Amino acid sequence: MPASRRSLLIGSLGAAFLAGCGDSDSGTSAGGEAGKLRIGYQRFGGLSLAKARGDAPDATWSLFESGPALTEALKAGAIDIGQTGEAPPIFAAAGKIDFRIVGTSEPVPQGEAVLVKAAKGYKTFADLKGRTVALNKGSNVNWLLVKLLEQSGLTIKDINVKYLKPAEGRPAFDSDQVDAWIIWDPYFALAEQPGVQVLADATGLANNREYILAAPDAVTGKAELIRDFLKKYRATTDWGIANAAERAKILSPELKIDEPTTTRALARSAKPLAPITPAIGDELQAIADGFTKLELIPGSVNIKERVDETFNEAFL
Repeated sequence: MPASRRSLLIGSLGAAFLAGCGDSDSGTSAGGEAGKLRIGYQRFGGLSLAKARGDAPDATWSLFESGPALTEALKAGAIDIGQTGEAPPIFAAAGKIDFRIVGTSEPVPQGEAVLVKAAKGYKTFADLKGRTVALNKGSNVNWLLVKLLEQSGLTIKDINVKYLKPAEGRPAFDSDQVDAWIIWDPYFALAEQPGVQVLADATGLANNREYILAAPDAVTGKAELIRDFLKKYRATTDWGIANAAERAKILSPELKIDEPTTTRALARSAKPLAPITPAIGDELQAIADGFTKLELIPGSVNIKERVDETFNEAFL
């Protein structure tokens, strides 16, 4: 796909994301209709495949640009369940948003990366000292930045951080307004063009798991709907991993991304779902404590108390 077309695609995807929960129910209570599940999803995440395959035909699906936008919908009572990366739940908890963490995935470290222009000659993240680095604040890549700084012996004051949403980050990167862009799939895959170098991914630094969040009133009031959906979601995820070519054909039109790019991104970023456990809670708590130490969130957050094993059987 030509660079100009890809840039336009990023813009159009971003515009769609900014619509947020435009498809959500209106005029209902905070929990929505009792017999209807309201699902928040991001393009490319595992829920996109579940939506494309019709796993919840009676549900209301709401599209979000990023995890932080999705957690705001939980705060507003606009969705019952949704999926994010590892940092959004922590920023949401710091913002006093109430939710439960009801599921996760196997690690996806190759699904997020630091992109630079090869012509600039950067070899390691440490070479970005004094340079401008773009990322989406509160998203999974925020934790990757923390770990990259730690690994490189830098502090956040050693770089110029520019917080940009994905639809803003791509044109800024393309036009050299920033020196590096920390981003996740499918934006990552879309940006992989001649002249673009992957400086580092999250391997050995961050697990970059998917997390499934649910509104507390939905956990109690829509438990059977959630349980049934999660079983279908798990089965669909497993099917997609076992049938990569068919998965790409289904998701390519849903994502509005060409099949080769979709295939490449899915090959590294689509992982099996997994039950939530105390060990996962410990992993998230370590991330939360890291954000607190760096004063990226106000005060401390007990994210472990949000872990809820109610639906673990759906992932087994």
